[in-house]
Amino acid sequence: MLLLQIQNPISEEQLVSKADSAKVAIRQFTEMLAADPGTALQSLGRQAVQFGLKVLAALVIYIVGAWIIKRIKRSLQRMFARKQTDRAMASFITSLVSIVLTIILIVITVGTLGVNTSSLAALLAAGGMAIGLALSGTLQNFAGGLMIMAFKPFKAGDYIEAQGYAGTVTEVTIVGTHLTTLDNRKVILPNGALSGGNIVNYSSFPLRRIDVTVSVEYGTPSEACKQRLTEIVKEDPRFLDASTPGAADPVIAIQKLDTSSVNFLIRAWVNTPDYWNALFDLNERVYTELPQAGFHFPFPQLDVHIRT
Repeated sequence: MLLLQIQNPISEEQLVSKADSAKVAIRQFTEMLAADPGTALQSLGRQAVQFGLKVLAALVIYIVGAWIIKRIKRSLQRMFARKQTDRAMASFITSLVSIVLTIILIVITVGTLGVNTSSLAALLAAGGMAIGLALSGTLQNFAGGLMIMAFKPFKAGDYIEAQGYAGTVTEVTIVGTHLTTLDNRKVILPNGALSGGNIVNYSSFPLRRIDVTVSVEYGTPSEACKQRLTEIVKEDPRFLDASTPGAADPVIAIQKLDTSSVNFLIRAWVNTPDYWNALFDLNERVYTELPQAGFHFPFPQLDVHIRT
């Protein structure tokens, strides 16, 4: 039926006929009002009462429907919380169900007023096609949201980097993914570009490796410096060793003989939640304790030879 309505739109003759019918009805009411004002006013009053009842019924249906939709959203949220469903998927499904139910409620409310809902559905379908062509990017974002829900490159609570932004995922809607950055800014990334671009998820695995380069001046005893760096790492219980599945013993080695410095590399594994605090504390201890142990940081050096 919907396809027939779209393929056979209302012709110009039908529009003219409906306009003529409205003119005839107005003329008949005017003639009745002139001939018998009491009957005409009673008829107008009955029609006004009937229309008022329809409007009242539509308002009641809309209010009750909106209340039911709200209850359904809360029920879905409680169900997802009880089943410990991923927050990103829960927010996506909840928003999708809410939009679909709201559209259905609007159609029912308009139908209660006496509007032909089949024609309205055909109009919505035709308008939807036009809007869909105009808002192809929005549809792409919706498809991208479905891809994200299907392949799950991240979940709510993960710290990701994508599209030039980095932050913690708070929710995924039908068109965008919401991030909260470290400086407490809210960033909304379109799902279409997000699903088709590169995503770095820093929270996918329980362990992360810290890599720190420590530069000291030439002439520093390498074994003594490596020993002191090893002590600094082992004194921090957040750094793991080979006894932890997936981790390895800390590695301290000479990475590079640079122009003005000898570069030592520290590699150590930590639990992902401890990454930043362990990194900051390690940098502070290296900066504070190495000079106290007699190992100094270099300055850029340039040898100039004057030939006479």
